[in-house]
Formats: sequence, structure tokens, C-alpha cells
Amino acid sequence: MREKYTLVTGLWDIKRSSLGDGWNRSFEEHYLTQFKKLLELDCNIIIYGDEELKKFVEKNRKDKPYMFIGRDIEWFKQEFYDQIQLIRTDPKWYNQAPWLKDSTQAKLEMYNPLVMSKMFLLNDATHYGDFENYFWIDAGLTHTVHIGLLEQIEKLPKKINRFTFICFPYKANNEIHGFSYPEINKYTNNEDINLVARGGFFGGPKHSINEANGHYHGLLTDTLKERYMGTEESIFSIMLFSKPQSYDFFRIEENGLLYKFFENLQQDKALREKLPGYNLVEQQKVGLYVIGFNSPKQFDTLVKSIKKYDKYMFRDTEKYLLNNSIDRSTDKEYTKLCKKYDFTQIKKDNIGICGGRQFIAEHFNKTNLDYYYFFEDDMFFYNGDDKTCNLGFPRKVENIHDKVLTISQIEKLDFIKLNFTEFFGDNSKQWAWNNLPNDKQKTFFPYSKNQPYTLFKNIKSLGVPYALGEVYYCNWPQLVSRVGNTKMFLELKWEYPYEQTWMSHFFHLTREDKLKGAVLLATPTLHDRFDHYDKEIRREN
Repeated sequence: MREKYTLVTGLWDIKRSSLGDGWNRSFEEHYLTQFKKLLELDCNIIIYGDEELKKFVEKNRKDKPYMFIGRDIEWFKQEFYDQIQLIRTDPKWYNQAPWLKDSTQAKLEMYNPLVMSKMFLLNDATHYGDFENYFWIDAGLTHTVHIGLLEQIEKLPKKINRFTFICFPYKANNEIHGFSYPEINKYTNNEDINLVARGGFFGGPKHSINEANGHYHGLLTDTLKERYMGTEESIFSIMLFSKPQSYDFFRIEENGLLYKFFENLQQDKALREKLPGYNLVEQQKVGLYVIGFNSPKQFDTLVKSIKKYDKYMFRDTEKYLLNNSIDRSTDKEYTKLCKKYDFTQIKKDNIGICGGRQFIAEHFNKTNLDYYYFFEDDMFFYNGDDKTCNLGFPRKVENIHDKVLTISQIEKLDFIKLNFTEFFGDNSKQWAWNNLPNDKQKTFFPYSKNQPYTLFKNIKSLGVPYALGEVYYCNWPQLVSRVGNTKMFLELKWEYPYEQTWMSHFFHLTREDKLKGAVLLATPTLHDRFDHYDKEIRREN
């Protein structure tokens, strides 16, 4: 089992003791003293440093788990080093504010090359070990945060599912840590930066770090090229405001001291936030519905695939099994699995696949849920080695639950299909055409004698690419909204529903601009009925 998290840190002597009053700190008396306290934490730590620091760690970490990665101070003289030196020695830059010319980022050659590399060091650390979460922590953080509070980090993995910052309110005048204001806002689509993201502690799930690192690198490249510079915290703040759908944050007090975050963790008061207007996914109540038939093994395999593919989809949904079985010998095992996986079991006596689909729509309508996933028990998440499906679409979509919910809410979708490639075909062709009456085929597709290609109107991306347009309906894995559920299954009902009937009717609604669907440009699930049953007992309704 993967361990929940590791801390990542590093320490180098950048000669801060040479600075004037208010800015100087002794490497030995201040930083090594505080770092020694940090080494007392009984958790995994990945540590960067030079050979002298390695000896210090070996002496003080002893039998606690750690990995040391050797990097001396020269390592930081890389891509951005020369640009940083040009800016920090430019009077136009350091005269922006009275305090700036004596600051660490102005006076010390290696200060910004180091602090602006924290994100790169965190990203590099994800290639060592296989932890669920990686968090950067400053080596001297115990100066303001008691070691006992830092032990509360173990609670953090249960509270996050994205890359996460800690932020404090900040009212800028003409700069943020040396980065010109309001010019900084041109990198955020003119959103006013009124929170600053701290550089002393940040991180998140492993899969989120590479994406955040790419975003950070791009912003650092662009801003330094235009001769704007603050510290890593300036870039972190731009990240939060320029892609608010990608990042969460915890709020602390205006003094910016991180102890408050860890104190809130200790007292179970830490509240994960998003910027106003993007606090979407956390507010939604989501159901997960599965139709099962005569095979606890199929159900068990499906649930295991969900847990492995995206633990948040499993963790953050209200789960229901529609047990459609007629083989009563399976009842005991189904009940056992539902208890194990926290599913509410609803027993029916083979009301069919589409009959079951209709029942689920009506059941959902009576709940207080906002969205629901629909799965048949033979449509698993793919956890194999192939990176793409036969059409070249990605098999793996990291954090798919969060992404499809975000897409659904931002686009105001009625439904979104999780798969582009399906068992009998794919979404490049318009399968609804096959189920339209002849006169409607001619009306909707006057120039098509054969099944036409699907008309997609937009291709977009919010962490995963997706297509909007005339997306046909089928019973493959999907997320449906409350409004969409009403339009699709409640406003017009059939006594004997069929998938083909729904496909035709929903296409009519789409053409009338009454139904909005989307499909991921990905293929995260696959069809696998390994536990077969007699075709004579298969029913549609």
C-alpha cells in the first residue's frame, strides 16, 4: 500500500548572516538549530543539500526514515540565474519600495535562485519513492511553528485532492514582494490578487504536482523575461488566481504566520477553500449508482477499479447498488460487499438494464444529490499498462472525479460521458442516426446516406480535453446533473424503455438546444463481462 505522504525540504548556506539588522540570520545558530528540530518528525522526509548537510542529517535523523539527495549551491545557477541577477541589481526594480533594496531577494545572489526552485525540487522529489502526497516544508519552519503542531500534517491527506497552498490576505500598493502591482494582475486575466500564497509549506497529491510545476515554470519564464520579479510567493499567487479551478488553499491570518494553519489542523478547523466563483466541486453532493446482475464478482471488480483509479470518486460519493439479480444464492455476498464498500443496496427482480436505468433516474430525483454517476457492473476503470486506447486517447485521467465535476459545472452540462471509445464503436460517428426514424434522418442529415460523423462544436480542456456538441446518449459510464436527469428521464417516460429510444429522443432534444452533453477525449473505462449469464434472462426492461 502506498504511504500517504512525504515531506520534502532542503537547506543551504546562502550567507544571510552578512545582511544588515532585521534581515540577517546565522546559518549555524538559526537555520541548523531549527532544522534539527524538524528532523525530529517521525515521518518520511526527502532532503536536499550538500555534503556537509548530509553529515548533519546522518547525525541527527538517525533511525527515522529519510532520503538524502545531494545538490550543492551551484545547482541553482541554472536557467533563471542570470535573469534574476540582472533584475535584483537594477535600481528601477529595487527602488520600487523603501524596504526592497536591503531585502534578501535584492542583496543575496542565491536567495531567489533558491526559493524560486522549491517547486522544481518538489517536482523532482515525485520521482523518488511512490507516496500519495508530497509537501514542501521550509527547513527553518520550526522557528514559527512548534514541532508538535507540525505533527498534525498526518491529517492533511484526508482533507485535500488537489495541489494546495496556504494563503493570507494582502492589500498591495505598488508591489507584492517586489513584483510590480498592479502589473502582476495582467497574468491573472486581470483578477486582483488579494491573497498571497506562502512558500513555507505547499504541495498535494503526486499527480497534481507535475501539472503545477509546468504552470509555475511557464509563469516564471514569462515574468522574468518581462523583468518582473518578486519571490516564489508572487508566482504562487499568480498561479492561484490565473487557474483557480486547479488549486485549493487554506486561509490564515493577515500576519501570514503558518502556525495558524497547523493549529487549525490540530483542532479540525482547517477549511479548504477555492476562490469565489470556483468553490464548486466541494459544494456538490454526488451519487454513484451501479446496476448489478447475478455476479458479486463483477460488482467487486468494478468497485476495486474505482478505488484504484480515483480514490476521491469512491470517497466523496453517496453509493447505491441496484441489485437486479434473480439468483438468490448471490444475495449474501452482495450484502457483504455492500457493507464492506458502504453501498446502500436496493433489490429488484430483474427489471432490465434500461428498466434499472430508469429506476435509478427516479430514485436520484428523490434524493438531495446534485449529480450522479451511472455504471453497469461490467464497465470497469482501466488500470492496465496501456497508455492509450486503440484510437490514441489516454487511458489514465488523473483525478477524474474532480475534473468531470468541474467541467460539468462550468459548462452547465446535462450529462458528460466518460469514454470516447466504447465497445461497439466510438464517438466519432453519430450513433443516434441509426435509431432515428427515416424521415428524421433525412431532416437532420439531408446529405448523409450512411452513418455520419459526430458534429462537435467545441474542443476544450480543464485538466482533461473534452468535446461539446451533438454527443449521443448510451448507457456507458456517465455523470448526469439534476437538471439533465429531469430532461432525459422524467419529463417523458416510456413504459418499456430502450437505449435506442433514448438515443433518438435525446438527439432531438440536442438539436432543439434543450439538452447539452459532452464527452471526454479519453477512454478511462473498458467493457469486461467475465462472469457470463444465459442470454435468455437478459432483459432491457
